[in-house]
Amino acid sequence: MTVSDRASAGDPGGGCWQALVHNGGSVCDLYMFSFAELPVSAARQQLADIIARVRAEHTPIYLLRCGHRVAAVIDADDLSGILKLAEDMEDIRAAEAARAEMRAMGETPVPWEEMKADLGLA
Repeated sequence: MTVSDRASAGDPGGGCWQALVHNGGSVCDLYMFSFAELPVSAARQQLADIIARVRAEHTPIYLLRCGHRVAAVIDADDLSGILKLAEDMEDIRAAEAARAEMRAMGETPVPWEEMKADLGLA
C-alpha cells in the first residue's frame, strides 16, 4: 500500500509525513508514528538524522518515490549480517539438494575419514 493509498483509506499514518515535514517536523517525529517510510525528497534534507536513527534502532527506513518503495537505508552491520545469513541459507539449500539427489540415485555419503584418505589429507 502506498502513502497516498494509506492517506485516502483514512490511515492516520498514511499522510503524517506530509504534515510533519511541511510543519518543520523531523525524522524523529515520523518515528513517533512508527512510520518507517519516507519520501526521497524529505530524506535528502534529513540524511544525517536518518542514518543516526537507523544505526540506533536497527530498523530500516524505506525511501519512497511517487508513493512506492524504491530503496532502503539500513545499518551497515545489519546488512552484513543479513548477507551472511543469505549465504548460509544458500549453502543449506545446496546441501539439501545434494542429499535429495543422493537419495534419488540411491547413493550413500562417503565418510569424512575416507574422503580425507582418498585426498591424501589423513
